[in-house]
Amino acid sequence: MNTVNGGISFWYAQQGAPVPREPLPGDATADVCIVGGGYTGLWTAYYLKKAVPFLNITVLEAAFCGYGASGRNGGWLYNGIAGRDRYARAHGHEAAQRLQRAMNDTVGEVITVAAEEGIDADIHQGGVLEVAYTPAQLARLRDFHSVELAFGETDRLLFGARETAERIRVAGAVGSSWTPHGARIHPVKLVQGLSAAVEALGVTIHESTPVTEIKPKHAVTPYGTVRAPYVLRCTEGFTPTLKGLKRTWLPMNSSMIVTEPLPAEVWDAIGWNGRETLGDMAHAYMYAQRTADDRIAIGGRGVPYRYGSRTDNDGRTQPATVLALREILIRLFPRLAGAAVEHAWSGVLGVPRDWCATVTLDRSTGLGWAGGYVGSGVATANLAARTLRDLIQQDSGQAGPTELTTLPWVDHQVRTWEPEPLRWLGVHTLYAAYRAADRRESAARSTATDRIATLADRISGR
Repeated sequence: MNTVNGGISFWYAQQGAPVPREPLPGDATADVCIVGGGYTGLWTAYYLKKAVPFLNITVLEAAFCGYGASGRNGGWLYNGIAGRDRYARAHGHEAAQRLQRAMNDTVGEVITVAAEEGIDADIHQGGVLEVAYTPAQLARLRDFHSVELAFGETDRLLFGARETAERIRVAGAVGSSWTPHGARIHPVKLVQGLSAAVEALGVTIHESTPVTEIKPKHAVTPYGTVRAPYVLRCTEGFTPTLKGLKRTWLPMNSSMIVTEPLPAEVWDAIGWNGRETLGDMAHAYMYAQRTADDRIAIGGRGVPYRYGSRTDNDGRTQPATVLALREILIRLFPRLAGAAVEHAWSGVLGVPRDWCATVTLDRSTGLGWAGGYVGSGVATANLAARTLRDLIQQDSGQAGPTELTTLPWVDHQVRTWEPEPLRWLGVHTLYAAYRAADRRESAARSTATDRIATLADRISGR
């Protein structure tokens, strides 16, 4: 079987690429203009329209809703959030705990709304299992587990080798940590169902409408300008395409492969009956899921960054990355040595310079934004959207401060990334260091984290 490479993603190969909605016909006005038709933009439109039905809301999308990370991700709806430790240092442990509790609740919020709106996104809440298969990974796993407990995740469990194998038989796994706050989803089914729900509420969506510049009360496109008191940037990894924002968030590349459907005897050997999402404690980590039609979809970093903050056009990934991901798959599950890889693809995610996700509304200009999820955006986008809703209602005098508007990621400011070629050199050097650290840890069999990875973390600001 030949591997399909690109075509946006395997999820779109299953669902079929949609026919784009009509582009912006000319200059227009709105109460709220949302730039970006991914999870963040669509959830924001959904919650705003539900809260204030008379609002005139317009969503502008460069391609079609879900073209970016929302239609290419690994299908992890889980409670991870970028920057929590940094927020704990800046705002105190209790503030970071509140943020974590909000993320825990967000997993259930997405599942509940999907059910209410009749969105069948292959959701299965099996939790998240993160495994270790070297001594150094096991030491990090135990530290990680202790930290999660300290942030209030009291329902998290720590497993040894035998208990891990009872869930998923990962070759050489010596331990794992499991949280119930996670679910497997089909990303495209969720984003397409959400866009239909938003449109049914009366939100206007214009696709094939790239925004070239965002200014106070203006979103500029080749077809006209939308004027609105509030203009919200929800563009994640595509943010550098906007005028003046080239170095705001770095578009980090991530790649995925998916196998052919695997027969029952393979699943009997692997287990995975709980359909947990699966991760590991490597520095160059992987993420995987058992799909609804019994494939394994697995992803990792590959080539991490394109010079000049460029993004791909159709999701095509490098052949060497496909081979590297297949090697990871076989290392985890040696029985799959003969299994065909049916599809490979890639996409970009948004990375701020301090690796902290954020939600902001500038009350003096009406400009708002959310993102910088560093790969944890499937659930985080929902929490960000509800926070933007509350910030706008607070700013317009319709409501006061809420639990969400006082979370520590609100109005967080971060410096820009370095100019080229420093940006390209830095990112590629760091990920080469992480891969080298993983190799050294596997060979050394030491419980200590490799010093190369420790140094890379300090330099990167992670």
